Amino acid sequence: MSKAPYIELDERARTIFREVVENFMLYGDPVGSRTLERSGQLGVSAATIRNVMADLEEMGLLYAPHISAGRLPTQQGLRYFIDGVLELSDLPPQQRQAIEKNISNEDHNGSIDTLLDQVSTTLSGLSSCAGLVVAPKIDKLIKQIEFVQIDTNQAFVVIVSEDGEVENRLFSLPPDITKADLEKAGNYLSQYLGGRTVQTMRAEILKDIKMREAQLGALTTKIIEAGLATETPDGKLIVRGWSNLLDEQAAQDLDLIREMMNQLEQKEIVSQLLEKTGQAEGVKIFIGSENDVLRTTGHSMILAPYTNGLDNQVVGTIGVIGPTRLNYAQIIPSVNVLADILSQKLRMIGEQRFAPSPE
Repeated sequence: MSKAPYIELDERARTIFREVVENFMLYGDPVGSRTLERSGQLGVSAATIRNVMADLEEMGLLYAPHISAGRLPTQQGLRYFIDGVLELSDLPPQQRQAIEKNISNEDHNGSIDTLLDQVSTTLSGLSSCAGLVVAPKIDKLIKQIEFVQIDTNQAFVVIVSEDGEVENRLFSLPPDITKADLEKAGNYLSQYLGGRTVQTMRAEILKDIKMREAQLGALTTKIIEAGLATETPDGKLIVRGWSNLLDEQAAQDLDLIREMMNQLEQKEIVSQLLEKTGQAEGVKIFIGSENDVLRTTGHSMILAPYTNGLDNQVVGTIGVIGPTRLNYAQIIPSVNVLADILSQKLRMIGEQRFAPSPE
């Protein structure tokens, strides 16, 4: 996310600039000098407004989509508005209470997946845009591991976790592998990992198979190493409200929206979103080409990290994707509040799960 360049505007230019941007956010259309004069808010002539708008255009803050049209904010102008002009305030208590009611404990009943889905849906409803949640990578306790060969070069490692979830990861096989080798590798890992996680046991297992290579066999050892090397997912993306990004005027943009959806679903993009929001506190805002995902569609993205609530570790990201004329003054504090509420809910769930059992 780039910072707005340092630009000094006098009070008149600042007021006219704010009026242009706020009109754009309300209506999405170019704003002309006559429109601003008729509003009666500025107290100056259309000619004066026109001159100031020309100066703002030279600064790179405004542009004219057509010769005879009014002005629209540039991407640089929107960045300047958000960083230097927009005034944010906390949500009124009643609005926070309304948001909290949408994320009630009764509805998710301790299920993290259901809770995250509620948050994404709530974000979409609050913003009339697409709400997204990047869920954290969870290294689950392992119940059983099995290797299933699909051809001479590839196999699945099938991982069954203690909660019954089944995950398949594809990996390349070393040559001359037999079914017996795969079974031996699966039995070894199931016995070693039972009730534990791959992440916590990986180093210990790699050390052990080196010591027992003669007993296990070279091929079985290679299979175990390959199975452990398969990466766990970098989290998952939950998006609700994609249809809000399309309207009757934007039907031609369907392919661009679809491209953005495909990009967001890529593993490396999910990792980048986690990394970018985890490096800083509070809300982060990306406009258009400031983020690779938005480069072709020209949308904005407002993101905020959330924590696990127990040790204040950032584990995921929530946010909104919408047109650049978002109601930033409303959506930014709403995203911030939802991130805080989600962190609190996750802390409550964690405390319930790890509370000592009554004797």
